[in-house]
Amino acid sequence: MTETPTRPAGTAAERARRAVAGGIVGNLIDQLHIFVPVVALAPALPTLIGSDRIELAAALVMAATLIGRPVGAAVFGSIADRVSRTATTQIAIGGTALCSLLIALVPGHATLGVGTLVALIALRFLLGIAIAGEYSAAIPLAMEWSAPRRRGLNSGLIMAMAPLAQASIAAFTALALQGLGPAAYAQWGWRIIFLLASALSVGMLLFYRRFVVDATGAASSTAAARLRLWDVVAGRWAKPFWQLFVLMSGLWLMTQMTVIVIVGRLSAEGGPGLEADDIALIMLAASLGQAVAMAFAGHASTLLGRRRFLTLWGVGSAVLAPAVWMWAMGTGTLGAALAPVVLLQMVTVPVYGPMGAYISESFSAAVRSRGYGTAYSASIVLPSLTMLYMPLLDRALGPLVAPAVVLGAAGLLVAAAALAGPAARREEEPLS
Repeated sequence: MTETPTRPAGTAAERARRAVAGGIVGNLIDQLHIFVPVVALAPALPTLIGSDRIELAAALVMAATLIGRPVGAAVFGSIADRVSRTATTQIAIGGTALCSLLIALVPGHATLGVGTLVALIALRFLLGIAIAGEYSAAIPLAMEWSAPRRRGLNSGLIMAMAPLAQASIAAFTALALQGLGPAAYAQWGWRIIFLLASALSVGMLLFYRRFVVDATGAASSTAAARLRLWDVVAGRWAKPFWQLFVLMSGLWLMTQMTVIVIVGRLSAEGGPGLEADDIALIMLAASLGQAVAMAFAGHASTLLGRRRFLTLWGVGSAVLAPAVWMWAMGTGTLGAALAPVVLLQMVTVPVYGPMGAYISESFSAAVRSRGYGTAYSASIVLPSLTMLYMPLLDRALGPLVAPAVVLGAAGLLVAAAALAGPAARREEEPLS
C-alpha cells in the first residue's frame, strides 16, 4: 500500500491526527446511518410503507443492512488492501451519502404501494455494503497512523461513536416528533434526518479528499494482490479470523441483549412495565455512560495488554451482567430502573473499546481491511437473529431469565476467545 501522492499532507503528526479524526467522526456518521431506521424511521413506517405486517417489514429493512455489511467488507476490504485505504474510504462514504439521499426521496406507499418497501430494502442493502466498506478501510487506517501507546485510546474513541450516534438519533427524533407532531413527522419530517445524514457523509468525503492520506510503511499492493479472502477465512489467517469471529459473536450477543432486547423487556408485563418515554430516557443515559466507558476501556487495554483485558472483562461481565439484568427487571419506576440499566451497559458493551486496535493488530497490512471488515461484520449475523432464538429460550427459561443466561454465555465466549488469542503484546509494536 503506497501513500496517496496528490494531496499536501503536512507533518507526520498532522497526518496521524487527521486520519484518527477521520476514523472517529466517520464512525459516528456510519453509526448514524446504521441506527436511523431503528429509531427515526420507525414512527413513520405505517405511513411510509403501509400498515400491513409492519413488524415484518421493519425487520426486512434492518436485515437488508445486516446482510449488506459482510458483502461490503469483502468487496471494499479487498480494494482497500490492494489499492488504497483512503481512496476506498472516499468511495464508500460517497455510497453512504447517495443511498441516504435516495432513501430521503423515496415516494410513500400512496404512490408506489409495495414498491416503497422494495426500494427501502434495496437501498438499505446497498447502504450496508457502503457502511462496511467505510469502516473496513478507515478504522485500520486510523490504527496504522496511531502510535502504539495511543492506539487503544484512539480505538476506544472511535468505538464510542456508536452509543453517541444512538443517543443523538434518539434525541433528534424526540425533538422532531414533538416539534412537528406525529402526522407531519410521518409524512415528511423523518426525511430531514436522512438528508442530514447524507450531508454529513458529503462533508466527511471532502475531509478525506483534502486531508487524509494512506500510512507509510504498510505492505505493497503487490503483496496484497497475491492474497484472497479465502486466505483470511480458511488459509494463513484463518486462526486469528475465527478467534475474532467467536469473540465478536460474544460482543454482538451482549449488544443484542442490552441495547435491543432490553427495550421490549422493560415495558413487558411481568417486568418493570415502564412507559416508552421513560425507557427512551433510560436508554439515552445508558448510551452516554457506555460511550465514556468505551473510551476508557480502549486505553485500559493498552495498559493491561489486550489479551488480559479482554479475558478479565469477559469473566467479569459473565458474573455481573446476569445479576444486574435481574436487578433491572425487578424495578418498576424510571428512578429505580435507571441505575441498573446504565450499569448493565457499562459492564458489557464497552468491551468494544479496544476492538478497532485489537482486530487491526491481528492481521498484516496485506489483508488488514479484509480481515477487519469480515471478522467485524460476519460475526453480527447470527447474534442478530433474536426473533429466531429468543422465543425458544423464553419458553424454556422464562422471558426475564433468558436474556440473563445469554449475557452470561456471551461473557464466557469473550473470555474464552481472548484466551485463545496470542499472548504476545502486539499493542507495543507499530502497525505495518
